[in-house]
Amino acid sequence: MESLYYSFIIPVYNRPNEIEELLQSFTKLEGNFKFEIVIVEDGSTETSEIVISKFSNKLDIGYFFKENSGPGDSRNYGMQRAKGNYFIVLDSDVILPSNYLLEVDDYLSKTFYHCFGGPDAAHESFSDLQKAINFSMTSFLTTGGIRGSKRARRDFEPRSFNLGLSKEAFNASSGFGKIHPGEDPDLILRLRDLGYKTTLIVSAFVYHKRRISWQKFYKQVHKFGQVRPILNKWHPSSKKITYWFPTIFVLGLVTSLFFALNGFYYFIFFYAIYFSAILFSALLSTKSIQIAIMSLVAVCIQFYGYGYGFVKSTLKFMLSKKAAQEIFPKLFFK
Repeated sequence: MESLYYSFIIPVYNRPNEIEELLQSFTKLEGNFKFEIVIVEDGSTETSEIVISKFSNKLDIGYFFKENSGPGDSRNYGMQRAKGNYFIVLDSDVILPSNYLLEVDDYLSKTFYHCFGGPDAAHESFSDLQKAINFSMTSFLTTGGIRGSKRARRDFEPRSFNLGLSKEAFNASSGFGKIHPGEDPDLILRLRDLGYKTTLIVSAFVYHKRRISWQKFYKQVHKFGQVRPILNKWHPSSKKITYWFPTIFVLGLVTSLFFALNGFYYFIFFYAIYFSAILFSALLSTKSIQIAIMSLVAVCIQFYGYGYGFVKSTLKFMLSKKAAQEIFPKLFFK
């Protein structure tokens, strides 16, 4: 295996403050590795040029500006211009722990994969809302547990806030598509069809800030639910019963509440146990009762938003013979 030269690919849209935090974390990376940073402004009106200039003497940074065409296309743009042979794609709202590249390089030097993903975590400086949403998105008691199981690690679906991709795999797959969100699993499923395996590097985590509100969080998970039936249609082998779990969960909760209001408490008892487990787990994880309670809200929003989006998208597909781009134009960049 040739020596790895890492190119960090970071699309950004009107987020100079985020870029500054991320670049600051790059200056603290441990180890003596050859890497560059490729930042792609995706049609920003508030650019990061001044911020990037502060780090020009500390880091090897390539800075590009292009018209707005979405994060997937911007990542492709960056990878096409990168000098390295292994790309690491990050979102602009992440912060790297100092040992990040040590963990990645150690893993790949022992067991090479053309594509890997890493988890995300909440930094102690994050707001209570960010910590609650992070718990909901990563907990083993929610959909995070489905993706992070031992079986899932062997066939992991990385997400583009923390994703590694060899230059060979990028050239073979042509990178990300125009769908958003959903460009990440679409790429991974195409890579698998080409014979490339994926993995999860558990120790290569990032702090994922998720600058978000409850409303934005609902919109995000709702879109996640909408794109999954599209991906299932494009990649039939990816269909799993687990994608129905949020919808079933919400329908079951509504049914249980109806029975409880009529004096039959058997079904609601199981939901009470589940929510108690969420509360207890969040309390242990965050050491805050306020964040634990907010985590309950986040889980409900996550399941309802995803489940509603999933079933709505599924029904639209069943009732229409049009292509996904025609049915869901807002989920695609031109």
